[in-house]
Amino acid sequence: MLETIEWTPAGVVMIDQTRLPLHEEFVTCRTYEDVAAAIRNMVIRGAPAIGVAAAMGVALGVAQADGGDLDAQVERICDTLARTRPTAVNLFWAIDRMRKLYQSLRGRPLAEIRDRLAVEAQQMRLDDIAINRAIGRHGADLVPDGKTVLTHCNAGALATAGYGTALGVIRAAVEAGKKVDVFADETRPFLQGARLTVWELQQDHIPATLITDNMAGHFLKSGRIGCVVVGADRIAANGDVANKIGTYSVAVLAKENGVPFFVAAPISTLDLTLASGDLIPIERRPDAEVTHVFGHAVAPEGTPVENPAFDVTPNRYVTAIITERGVARAPYVESLRKLAGELRP
Repeated sequence: MLETIEWTPAGVVMIDQTRLPLHEEFVTCRTYEDVAAAIRNMVIRGAPAIGVAAAMGVALGVAQADGGDLDAQVERICDTLARTRPTAVNLFWAIDRMRKLYQSLRGRPLAEIRDRLAVEAQQMRLDDIAINRAIGRHGADLVPDGKTVLTHCNAGALATAGYGTALGVIRAAVEAGKKVDVFADETRPFLQGARLTVWELQQDHIPATLITDNMAGHFLKSGRIGCVVVGADRIAANGDVANKIGTYSVAVLAKENGVPFFVAAPISTLDLTLASGDLIPIERRPDAEVTHVFGHAVAPEGTPVENPAFDVTPNRYVTAIITERGVARAPYVESLRKLAGELRP
């Protein structure tokens, strides 16, 4: 199984996703600033993956902290990592978990604090892999046998610590003996589907076909697609889902054509403090991601650009949300809170 990120004596090692699929290269982050830069520049990406990376960044920063004001240094480390990308709530969840652990250890020997934080970050990586496998088990039954699954962006092992959320559901369906193949949207402008999803599925020998984003409607109408499975970067209390830009369009087309639209995400992706997706902050990425492809200009110089990295799919287009604790269905205000443990069953 592909493993996206690892804690090593030399630093935090991660596969460089900006170089895939042509080059399989690994980056070693030796400081927490290196980890922050890797998240910001999408060397590592995907909500669960950047959560694990942030946790390891906190541990790495404290491991290199001097003997001065440790409280101030921890806050600076956490703040630097939190300012990398605004939409994926897993990032903030992971940082908060590490901050709370540190606060519980205040006053203890520095060596003990460093060790406990490093152990916690590594445990979060292992937990994420186990969570993804559980998501896969819960979602496999929803995947129709003998049909094609459409996915958008990359919600696979590369977007997590391993196994994946949306691709975890597909992997689990295949492991259960179902005959499925995958259509992967290319996912402009960063081409995560073309570069990453197809590459991942090829590693697992799962049949994958690449389509451009504007082909999704054609194939959803054709009857070939049995379901759509995507990941998520943040899910509001009412079941509105923030995911890679273009997801909303796919969801609308899926509903128009009677194709189930599933979202696969861990409980840590839920943000029950937000009543709806209207409150989810949407990251804006650099203009060059739209005007250039692999460094080559594809638009006239000076062209105005809008480049939101995510859009929000209203809950009415979501057939079900698959988590490690089970499958939530409408009304999501109730079902998500139950799964999160905030309501009694």
